[in-house]
Amino acid sequence: MIRVFEPKLNRNDYISIFKTLYKNNISGSSPTVQEFEKKLADKFDSKHAVALSNGSVALDVALNLLDLNEEDEVIIPSFTIISCLSAVIRSGAKPVFCDVDPISWNMTLEDVKNKISNKTRVVLMVHTYGLTAEAHKIKEFCTSNSIILIEDAAEAHGQIIDDKKCGSFGDMSTFSFYANKHITTGEGGAILSNNSEYAKKARQLINLDFNNNLRFQHNNLYWNHRMSGLQAALGISQIDNLDKVITKKIKQGGYYDQLLSNSSDLVSVQPKNFEGVQNHYWVFGILLKKEGIRDKMIKNLLIEGVETRPFFWPLHLQKALPQKFVIKGLELKVSENLGRNGLYIPIGEHVSKSDQNKIIEKLFYQIKNC
Repeated sequence: MIRVFEPKLNRNDYISIFKTLYKNNISGSSPTVQEFEKKLADKFDSKHAVALSNGSVALDVALNLLDLNEEDEVIIPSFTIISCLSAVIRSGAKPVFCDVDPISWNMTLEDVKNKISNKTRVVLMVHTYGLTAEAHKIKEFCTSNSIILIEDAAEAHGQIIDDKKCGSFGDMSTFSFYANKHITTGEGGAILSNNSEYAKKARQLINLDFNNNLRFQHNNLYWNHRMSGLQAALGISQIDNLDKVITKKIKQGGYYDQLLSNSSDLVSVQPKNFEGVQNHYWVFGILLKKEGIRDKMIKNLLIEGVETRPFFWPLHLQKALPQKFVIKGLELKVSENLGRNGLYIPIGEHVSKSDQNKIIEKLFYQIKNC
């Protein structure tokens, strides 16, 4: 079975973890976590980094810092993971769904402008699958209109737009370090910001509102979302390996492109470069031109020994969406097409060049016979 992804740890990862074990720095209050936070902030050009338990929590905490209410609107792309929707709803605000670009599969400024209103308080800008949202344009628009920008860079570790790093565009930026990310701590996440008040409040929110002066007297009923020292130790070494991971992914993505170069009548993929941004291939996504065969293909490929994943299902069509946020007749055609007909195939250290050949051969067979 060729898995869609398998984490790959190296010698330096083991050494970093063993050093931390030897020093007993295993808790969420250990200096290893602080070291990881500093390294994160430096790597992604931010003044502050707050490490926490996962990327979904990072979104929750970021939105909770803003004291949103039911009158406040948060614009989010419909084509993204449900964590984004869940965080908006739990914050008390109203999600407003926008479509994405048909080539990059990411949010554009035009998509945002189509949904803007005098109640828009936040834009949640997500970078998806390997390319990026129109970050410079969206940031400038938000700044000019006093709208808070939260940047979800969970899938964009190391991604660069015009010499500016993803994770440095938002008033707050969120990261996930799940096992399939370019930097992993197994589980884990972070919030990055240049705003010291956001960082200070985030630390309270994820640490039960502990006060060093009055240790067990609390003003708020907050959460424990801390990252452990062992996770942070893995993250420290993983940051050092980021460029190698990206180089490998770009090489693999380029080879998949070669294998698919004469199949534009059957599939479309994200381009290698789009508006000056190089694709980092967090995943290698394929959009089928033939309608209605995707789910059958996924089952057949699994039988053939190739694990795949369907694309994100559009947020505005989720069964979990509370009825009061459902807009009858809402059409976001790009997101809907991606959700129905997209899948991604194995990529990463565990996939050899010969594996890639087999995967595409089996993919073509299924497209033609489903």
